[in-house]
Amino acid sequence: MVSNPGNRWAVAASTFLVWGGVAASAVYWGMKLSSGADTSSVAPAVRTAPPPDPAAIARLLGSSPVAAAAAPVASLSSRFQLLGVVAGPEGAGAALIAVDGKPPKPYRVGAQVDESFVLQSVDPRHASIGPSLKAPAAVTLELPLKR
Repeated sequence: MVSNPGNRWAVAASTFLVWGGVAASAVYWGMKLSSGADTSSVAPAVRTAPPPDPAAIARLLGSSPVAAAAAPVASLSSRFQLLGVVAGPEGAGAALIAVDGKPPKPYRVGAQVDESFVLQSVDPRHASIGPSLKAPAAVTLELPLKR
């Protein structure tokens, strides 16, 4: 039988290291379980910051009252997302519009898009939405640029 003394020492050393790790783990968990104080039940004191005041932040950033009045239009246009347009002759056509993050639906010109808006007109890259067909457009949506 042929034996390699170098290999025998490597096996002995690795066995010693494995059993040393087992012993260290047993000592750790033994000390952890035998300690009488339960530190997990004490919740740390957390101070919460007051909520930020949007008006104060706007004043700090140099906002004016005119810019504050334009905010509802921006929020109105953010409700609608134009994803596709089929423009026909004389303002006829349809648009694929997503409302409030819901899946997109196709709407023909004159169709009710939302409870208070109708699709007024479409052209190859835009769609206009307003309270009625004859009223001025409340929002003009534009197709996103292709990437």
